[in-house]
Amino acid sequence: MEIRDILARNLRLYRQLRGLSQEELAHRAGVDRTYVSALERSVYGVTIDLLDKLAVALDVEAADLLQRSKPSELGGSEIDEAREGG
Repeated sequence: MEIRDILARNLRLYRQLRGLSQEELAHRAGVDRTYVSALERSVYGVTIDLLDKLAVALDVEAADLLQRSKPSELGGSEIDEAREGG
């Protein structure tokens, strides 16, 4: 899995677990909603500064958004639930 795909997966998972829409996350991070959507689809890479803003908005460490394994603070059922939109 490439790093953009890892970021996309983790960004979506943390956003869903926090109960945030793409629009709300974008507002908190100071970017357009379409940019968050593009990041979640691996269309764009991200700058280190924006990675930090997204992490702050999600209340996680920037490194958590780049973890290749499943995010450590999440249990398997929580991840499955987030993927299903629940």
